Amino acid sequence: MHGRATAIAHPNVALVKYWGKAPGPHNVPAAPSLSVTLDAFSTVTTVASASEDSFALNGQAVADAKVAGLLLELREHFALPPLRVATENDFPTGCGLASSASGFAALVTAIDGCFGLGLTMAERSAWARRGSGSAARSIVGGFGVLRDDGTDWTAEELLPADAWSLSIVIGVTSTRPKAVGSTAGMERSRLTSPFYAPWVAATVADYAVARRAVTEQDFAALAKVSESSCLKMHAVALAAEPGLLYWHGATVDALHRVRALRKAGLQVFFTVDAGPQVKAVCAAGDAEAVRAGLAELPGIEFVVVSGLGAGAACTA
Repeated sequence: MHGRATAIAHPNVALVKYWGKAPGPHNVPAAPSLSVTLDAFSTVTTVASASEDSFALNGQAVADAKVAGLLLELREHFALPPLRVATENDFPTGCGLASSASGFAALVTAIDGCFGLGLTMAERSAWARRGSGSAARSIVGGFGVLRDDGTDWTAEELLPADAWSLSIVIGVTSTRPKAVGSTAGMERSRLTSPFYAPWVAATVADYAVARRAVTEQDFAALAKVSESSCLKMHAVALAAEPGLLYWHGATVDALHRVRALRKAGLQVFFTVDAGPQVKAVCAAGDAEAVRAGLAELPGIEFVVVSGLGAGAACTA
């Protein structure tokens, strides 16, 4: 046991989307998902024993109900003292770049390291999921999947980061926090979208296809199922009441550009999470051409090229 620990985690981009929760406690997904962990962005979280709980994000004190809720759940199982939690993101927060995924993965990993809880990777993944569904996948690196392992919903690494030479080119259209967060958007979709039940059924099938495509490193198959999953997710959200429109005009322009680049012979496909940012997954050798193609579009504020990242780990 230590009095202090620091952990690093990276956000992930879902290729087969997580959008919707099963009824009941513990933030259980309605369907499995598949993602790729990024190395370009990082969350670094330090936890230490304190006289009372506190949470700071990028140096500012924050009252975060999800962090408080996760600590409450952890204390039902572990004798944790009051904690001082300090989190730093080196990328924009709350705008569709998966800051909650890396945030809760880093938090659980730092707590495990600080107090010697001895959690397995699967257990850390399950605890991170309770804070944010996508955080379960940021516990692992490379290509990760979140699925029911028979006892709980946990993530596993399907393919290591260095096994497939791919890049993720991220076109950022806005760094402002989105108006409707993912948790609220999922629940609105579940309750009001007429497409929600077919979406869940389709996601189960898409997951099986994508899992096989990653295992076989079949780029074309992964591109087809990933773009389909993305568009279906946003169709579900658009059909909610009131409709959830996460995209900007530049988002749509970027999707058209990715399709044009692919038609021109590049290995590239798009995905968009709950936000306006476009992620173009491509062969590493095509990354510069994809970056240039997105960067020249009006409304793209900046472009980041990422490789595949590692799983969450303690650094001190």
